[in-house]
Amino acid sequence: MASAEDPSRELDGSLVTLEKFFGFLGFCHYSIPRATLSWITFSLLAIALPLFSILFSRCGSGCDKIEIQAFELEILVSSALVAAVSLLCVSRNLRKYGIRKALFVDRSHGHITQFRNQYVQKIRVFYRVVFTWFVVCFLLKAAREISRLIYLHHGSLLFSMILFIARLIAWSYTTLIFLSGCALFHLVGNLQVIHFENYGKFLEQDLDVSVYIEEHMNLVYDLSKISHRFRIFLLLQFLVITACQFVTLLHTTENVGIINFINGGDFAVLSIVQLVGIVLCLNAASRISHRAQSLGSVASRWHALVTCTSNDGSVSGAIDNAGDIEFRLPASYSESDMESSDYMPLPSSTQISSSTSSYHKRQAFVTYVQSNTGGFTIFGWVVDRMLVNTIFFIELSLVFFVLGKTITVTVR
Repeated sequence: MASAEDPSRELDGSLVTLEKFFGFLGFCHYSIPRATLSWITFSLLAIALPLFSILFSRCGSGCDKIEIQAFELEILVSSALVAAVSLLCVSRNLRKYGIRKALFVDRSHGHITQFRNQYVQKIRVFYRVVFTWFVVCFLLKAAREISRLIYLHHGSLLFSMILFIARLIAWSYTTLIFLSGCALFHLVGNLQVIHFENYGKFLEQDLDVSVYIEEHMNLVYDLSKISHRFRIFLLLQFLVITACQFVTLLHTTENVGIINFINGGDFAVLSIVQLVGIVLCLNAASRISHRAQSLGSVASRWHALVTCTSNDGSVSGAIDNAGDIEFRLPASYSESDMESSDYMPLPSSTQISSSTSSYHKRQAFVTYVQSNTGGFTIFGWVVDRMLVNTIFFIELSLVFFVLGKTITVTVR
């Protein structure tokens, strides 16, 4: 009994810790005072503090090699926008549904010990993703600020150190807000992938076809709710990040002065953070869509195994002799999203009970699954690998367009 309760306690503890983490960052707007405090904190740390450091760190004219004022303001606006989108969308979901329902771990099959362990593992991956990328980008940001501090002093050393710390605090806050929101959506996708991957094991059970259809309907329904709750978040982040990268590329290529790590390093750090966030979102959305679409292949292989392993060789396919068979569907997928599981083990026994009626039920079930593949959608557009490839080439075309308008080659 104790061993059965331990996974439940571990999962409950992980969810409580996760909720405290988001509460510390100001995502949990469970009451009006907490929401007000959160937005006041955001205004101070994401807008007022970096604006204060920009205004009091001006070096005047002739120091473009150290600081470019237009770059600083643009970086402030970009980082504040993506952080505001993350805070607004994620806090709304947490306030409306709570941490359990927001992560879809409140279903009946979430009480299975196997799922509880996997839930805990995925939550640990969430922390690892957030803090790994935060530390990497923080080191780059700190190196840029230290280099800037060496070449640019503002009166006393104490005042320069105050501006240095203020910049790091403001950057850390906005980056954690943005990365945490993107990583939460990535976590939701990873948890949902567990349910889709388990569907192959679910088909191994000797149940009525209607039970399989009902479970598939539950998966598709949960997927539609995820799409509905996060489509605005993903769409706004994509549009804002695309606009920020477009403006960044436009300003850096139009600038006639020298751009180095000191005056343009924040652009590089900002681009890395934003690209990490959007890649996490697109990776989660495409993985969910890929797993949902692969259920048609899993169901058709299950139907083929059940039909072909019967001991009746009649052409009609009707099988009247009953028996039991043990077969195993591929229950796990490769962790790499670029790989697929095409292997299907052969049956280990020789008999199965079936009839013409059950055959037609299975066929109808396969047709249903193949016709209702689903996936993560944004207003009807399925975010799958094909759409991600399309987005990549659109972005690449945009980059070449900007470069063609700003960079000219003079041939003498």
